[in-house]
Amino acid sequence: MTERPKWVEYHFTVLRAVPHVYRGEFVNIGVVVLSRTADFLGMRAISDLATLRAAVPAADTEILLQYLQCFREICEGNPAAGEIALLSRPERFHWLSSPRSDLLQASPVHEGIGTDMEGVVDELFRSLVRGG
Repeated sequence: MTERPKWVEYHFTVLRAVPHVYRGEFVNIGVVVLSRTADFLGMRAISDLATLRAAVPAADTEILLQYLQCFREICEGNPAAGEIALLSRPERFHWLSSPRSDLLQASPVHEGIGTDMEGVVDELFRSLVRGG
């Protein structure tokens, strides 16, 4: 008998580049996913400068790429990223998804269910960032 996949709840936020905060315009450039049940925290974001420049030509993309790298290291729990990276996965997610008035912002937190968290991150990135 084939085992059914175990469905787990997750929360996610969309990372947005906001070239001009006062205009309220943004471009989706990444996602962060937390599943407490699966003990998972993962992130996918545009990671090369040329693609970032094409997606957000009005932004300082070199700084934006540095922000994304910092977010990635915090998400991974890399001690070199500072004290925030040493927090628990849920605490890191809440820090990464907290509101800020800056070039890189997070959307409100959304919920979903899935069976493969890496697959969920990939699918959210594909559909919300890549547009497909």
